[in-house]
Amino acid sequence: MSNLTVLGGDPHRLGATITDNGVNFAIFSRDAVRVLICFFENYNSKTPYAVAELDPAKNRTGDIWHALIPEAKKGSLYLYRIDGPHDIHKGLRFDFSKYILDPYAKALSEGSVYKHFASSPVLETDNMPSSSKEPREIELFPKCVVVDDNDFDWQGDVPLNRPLSESIIYEVHLKGFTASETSNVMAGGTYKGFIEKIPYLKQLGITAVELLPVFEFDEFENCNINPKTGKRLSNYWGYSTIGFFAPKQSYASSKAPGECVNEFKLLVRELHKAGIEVILDVVYNHTAEGNENGSTYEFKGIQNDVYYQLVEGDMQYYKNFSGCGNTFNCNHPVVRDFIMDSLRYWVTQMHVDGFRFDLASILTRSQTGQLLTFPPLTNQIAEDPILRNTKIIAEPWDCGGGYQVGRFPGGRWCEWNDRFRDDIRRFIRGDEFTSTAAATRMAGSSDLYLYSGRKPGNSINFVTAHDGFTLNDLVSYNGKHNEENGEQNRDGNDNNLSYNHGFEGECENTKIEQLRKQQIKNFLCCLLLSQGTPMFVSGDEWRRTQNGNNNAYCQDNELAWNDWTLEEKNESLVRFTSELIKFRKAHPVLHRETFFGETDEEKANGADLIWYDFDGRVPDWSKLNRFLACQIFGNRFKKQDGTFDVPIYIAINTDRHDLTVILPSLENGMVWARVLDTSYPEGEDIMEIGNEEILQSQRRYVVTTNSTVVLIGKKENK
Repeated sequence: MSNLTVLGGDPHRLGATITDNGVNFAIFSRDAVRVLICFFENYNSKTPYAVAELDPAKNRTGDIWHALIPEAKKGSLYLYRIDGPHDIHKGLRFDFSKYILDPYAKALSEGSVYKHFASSPVLETDNMPSSSKEPREIELFPKCVVVDDNDFDWQGDVPLNRPLSESIIYEVHLKGFTASETSNVMAGGTYKGFIEKIPYLKQLGITAVELLPVFEFDEFENCNINPKTGKRLSNYWGYSTIGFFAPKQSYASSKAPGECVNEFKLLVRELHKAGIEVILDVVYNHTAEGNENGSTYEFKGIQNDVYYQLVEGDMQYYKNFSGCGNTFNCNHPVVRDFIMDSLRYWVTQMHVDGFRFDLASILTRSQTGQLLTFPPLTNQIAEDPILRNTKIIAEPWDCGGGYQVGRFPGGRWCEWNDRFRDDIRRFIRGDEFTSTAAATRMAGSSDLYLYSGRKPGNSINFVTAHDGFTLNDLVSYNGKHNEENGEQNRDGNDNNLSYNHGFEGECENTKIEQLRKQQIKNFLCCLLLSQGTPMFVSGDEWRRTQNGNNNAYCQDNELAWNDWTLEEKNESLVRFTSELIKFRKAHPVLHRETFFGETDEEKANGADLIWYDFDGRVPDWSKLNRFLACQIFGNRFKKQDGTFDVPIYIAINTDRHDLTVILPSLENGMVWARVLDTSYPEGEDIMEIGNEEILQSQRRYVVTTNSTVVLIGKKENK
């Protein structure tokens, strides 16, 4: 066992921080009585080569244990052992026989917490006294890596700070985007593999990627077996965090300890060069340690009663507002500081542009679980000076009944608007009397956001997300087909508001397939022509399918990966999506920063949005059914360059019959020109900007069944 020098150190910076004199280590633990820092030669070392024992007299300030180790350096591998009281009924689970991960570790080495525990012939038991026990050998257990924050050339990279009104978000699984051999990249499923596809993203036109969790998690956590293949399933999505400062090690092409940090930074830098922002899907509502039956390897062994919400009266049990076994005690001051430190690190050191918070209602719960009107954490995130320009997006619900769509507390927060998803799904499916709700959503959901002083961009509009059907499956399946998840199809949402158009799943009937393509285009039109911030799922633009699986959280395989052969097969749909995005970008009136009629100037100039029935009259909203039409008066909307936009007419017919609509008249010598009609053949369904087709009849237009039509006003060339 090597000897180490243990100096006093600094309590101010938690984690492992490289200094001129060595590495400073600091960790919070209120009730610990003994703390060791254990160092390892390699990621698969069974035992430490050196141990530093901290002296409470010189290595403890308040509840922070700290030490400066001169012999430690960049790349050093370490874990903690922490001893303290073990009284589960009081919420204390210290176990000196366990190695403990540093919550502030900026990278983890190769390894698996769950493979380590699975390899043990000894059952986990938290009721055994532990102070005298030696830890097991841990060749399979990941080690924390000392990282040099300054070891990367950002080449002058700065945040893009694109306004929400100009954003188009592309939700994507980092590994699944290129893991398939069909992606034809050098390092599939990695940060570098993703970089190779940036030209595709740029051509598509999206402005931000929203990456499913890239904080370190353990794929081996899932024990289910695929009944079809007999293979063990995995934690593919990653909504079970282990390292809140550490990028996913297995997503790096290099397995050298800590290289995942530089590879992630490289990805961010290259995306920024392409004008694409990086939003991270983050999970601060729970951790991977599970409930009272889970293992101890991080927060439980550091200060269980601070980091988790426990049941009053018998604190061996965990409150479970997350549906995943435990609930992070987000509004405890120590935990709140931890979350803020993590967010600031990803912004300042990793240059990310924003965050989407999973089950964010948990972030608004008090230490005893009640929903707060003015939660300290969400207000602090919104007002934090370092995070001030980042995008903060809430999934405004949780598994404990918290539902805060339209009223998520904290000022400038954006929200995943599931009301948009459901109302648009019902409308395009052809449900009776859903036109009014769809109109409200397409106009920006002012019923949800105007009263609180927020803007249309605070509504993150989506029809599909990772959790649920892909867009192709939404028009191809009436019910979920999750049998391969190993849960007898009990998992996943049963209320999908989908329609298979006459056949369940993939079919060879050309009429059904044509209708499905048309409905996909209709959904894309509703999404990208609506006020608010649009988000769609990677592969929806080329009909990516999961064979009806609406909860592919465990499918780390071809079922959930992007199949790039579909990009070529559905090239016309990719073109349609790209041209539709260009059209949205070209017309600021489609992504306004204010609600219709909100400004005094607009009120003075007259209505800036008028809805019509098919006969050209103001609709009777109580009777309007399976049809929507409106004119957006872009010619009254001044753009940033001082010029005015153009009038835009949108009509959507979800009825079973074609409709002949009466078009509104235009002024100043303008005429209507067709931008798109989803009933037209591929290649003719959308026109390139500048090549819009002037209508022969300026009075009437036939909007066929299940189709969307968009017209703009143009000056007629004579």
